[in-house]
Amino acid sequence: MGQIMGSYGARNVDLNMDDKPTFEHQQGFNYERKQREMIAKEEDLISARIPPKYRDYCAHHLLDYQVCRYKNMPMLYKCAHEKHNYLNCEHEDYVLRMKEFERERRLRLRENHLVRVA
Repeated sequence: MGQIMGSYGARNVDLNMDDKPTFEHQQGFNYERKQREMIAKEEDLISARIPPKYRDYCAHHLLDYQVCRYKNMPMLYKCAHEKHNYLNCEHEDYVLRMKEFERERRLRLRENHLVRVA
């Protein structure tokens, strides 16, 4: 069973953290949304020995950071910019995932409400 995340309201609509979206990515929006895509290639991530749990939408920043660390090994402070870019990307990804979770919760509530009314 997936891990439950969010408020008590998320549990009411049987929404777990690991659930895949059940609605179209465009539903609920009146403008065109771009699909997210991976920038880093899988071959690059494998050759850089990036563990699978870090192969997310910010992996290209992690690759830049790892390359910088390799080139500047004793003086890692020179990689502060790359580290900042990676951590900032991870934070933005977290916020986006939370917004998508909330969108899914609201759409499920709306769907349940319409089923009960009909």
